[in-house]
Amino acid sequence: MSSVHTGAPPGAPRPTGPRARIPDCPLGRTVETVGAWWTLEILHEMFNGHTRFGTIRHNLGTPDELLLERLGDLRTRGLIEQVADAADLEVREYRLTPFGRTLRPLLLVIAAWGNHRLVPQERSVILVDTETGVEVEPVVVDRRTGRRIDDENVVFACGPKASEMVTARYPKIMLTA
Repeated sequence: MSSVHTGAPPGAPRPTGPRARIPDCPLGRTVETVGAWWTLEILHEMFNGHTRFGTIRHNLGTPDELLLERLGDLRTRGLIEQVADAADLEVREYRLTPFGRTLRPLLLVIAAWGNHRLVPQERSVILVDTETGVEVEPVVVDRRTGRRIDDENVVFACGPKASEMVTARYPKIMLTA
């Protein structure tokens, strides 16, 4: 099994939640990091600037003990950190780590995908460019070429450290520079 950077501090307990069936599968590692649905809900709150415990609890309707447990899990996963240990839960503040902030594009694409099946009049939340006021429809593109990657020409292939389980499922494609 290869080592995986989770963003959690060294020696931190392993978070609870789903485990990848194939340890070196990038999709499995993502699910291990994100975990349950509530992870995305809490991160969504934080991406929208809601970083105080009381505000997150109010917006999500989560009981104190459960939210404390979930925030602790996100800390263990390395996605958030506590700013200061305020005795008053209402004002206790958290912030996204650099590792946690890397999930924002994924959350935006998931939200946009969820809107695809709705006519514009039925959408309760949309993505909007604050500078132009125009609705945004995110797409995933290759950083080097700018090409969209949502067609059949982009496939999963074995990487240099692919296990036997991965090698049995995906083609080996020679990379070119």
